[in-house]
Amino acid sequence: MSKLYMLVTITNRSMKQRLREFFHQNDQAVVFEALGRGTANSEVLDYFGLEAAEKMVSFSVVTDEMWRQIKRGLIINMQIDVPGRGIAFTIPLSSIGGKKVLQYLIQNHEYEKEEETKLRETTYELVVAIANQGSIDVAMDAARSAKAGGGTVIHAKGTGMESAKKFLGVSVAEEKEIIFIVTRTEEKKDIMKAIMEKAGLDSKEKAIVFSLPVTSVAGLRMREEDITD
Repeated sequence: MSKLYMLVTITNRSMKQRLREFFHQNDQAVVFEALGRGTANSEVLDYFGLEAAEKMVSFSVVTDEMWRQIKRGLIINMQIDVPGRGIAFTIPLSSIGGKKVLQYLIQNHEYEKEEETKLRETTYELVVAIANQGSIDVAMDAARSAKAGGGTVIHAKGTGMESAKKFLGVSVAEEKEIIFIVTRTEEKKDIMKAIMEKAGLDSKEKAIVFSLPVTSVAGLRMREEDITD
């Protein structure tokens, strides 16, 4: 049995090519990259030895075994534990929209689903949809049809797109839009299903979708049944 995780790696943008090569050497073919910028104040930056530089944020899906291998390589080869180099962390996944998408995301790595964990019994979940560029309206309209609220979109570029035809049976563009939607757990399946049906692999949007457990939320408008005296 094993778990699935979203691996998030944040490094200075100057390390972009080295990081791409590192993932390729470690059989991590499918990675989605987005640009970012550090926001910490100078006191925090000085404490951790960081620079206020432009950042590269990479997202990928890993199993336990994949993460152990990648973590070791990030420390030994990329020296990510050296102050100022970056950070990598994993977040447990709660579901993925379809077996084909799962096979595509983890490629040929072995995975045997484990039983649901208590961590996944959360009130809210983060639905993540990754679609071809220009697909915001279709994907969000699909999500709203299943009672989703608003979402946040970032532009990204995918690597390993050449393997999409093998696993998904489609050609996938490198330019991507990643949509983040925080929703109630009981509404997650309907939202994921709507996105898959209206903007999924059979559409020009070619969206893949998965969800992450959210352990605590602040800032969402509360419904009447959530409000207590």
